[in-house]
Amino acid sequence: MTADAEAESPRRRPKGDKRARTRARIIQAAAELVRENGFEATTVQAVAQRAGVSNGAIYGNFKDRDDLFGSIGPTYWPRVQPTFAPNSTFDEKMRAMAEATIAAFHARRPMGADRLSGMAYALRNQSLLGRMQNEAAERYDLAAEWWRSVEDEGPLPMPPALLVRVLNALTEGLTLQWLLTPELITDDVVYAAFAALASARADAGPVRRPSA
Repeated sequence: MTADAEAESPRRRPKGDKRARTRARIIQAAAELVRENGFEATTVQAVAQRAGVSNGAIYGNFKDRDDLFGSIGPTYWPRVQPTFAPNSTFDEKMRAMAEATIAAFHARRPMGADRLSGMAYALRNQSLLGRMQNEAAERYDLAAEWWRSVEDEGPLPMPPALLVRVLNALTEGLTLQWLLTPELITDDVVYAAFAALASARADAGPVRRPSA
């Protein structure tokens, strides 16, 4: 047996690796059942049976049913992943965002109904909604920190903390609308949305609510 074969031997894999594989199998089973039956009709017992594990194994990996369901999203909803060239301008970054959003449309199409179903379920479940908000806040903080690191490449149209929320609203909103009305949300619409953001001026001042 070669050293490589020994390294891949299941007996030599750390326990953490086994736990990760079990967790992934549970998430996959849950996602399949949700796709087949919906969130409301999917039980922990059914997930355990599909995954080939005990109920205890599920609760050993997830705090509760909502924790399990909250872990499904990232496994089937592809992210918008733009590629920014080094030292690119904000205009160029926004064009890359448009291109990545369009690419995500097609990657996300097969999961569109599941995504909408999951959002509807979360809106009726305060604990899951709170978890989603906390996770989104963490992602926003990380993204805002990155944008602060590239501010020297050119002025931003708004503070980074606000920019990341606007970008997420654009990418997710355009995606969901494209899923519903693909003939109306053309590539030109997506490019125009990000071009409008790129045309904003950093010296225009903060956006203010209109007076009552």
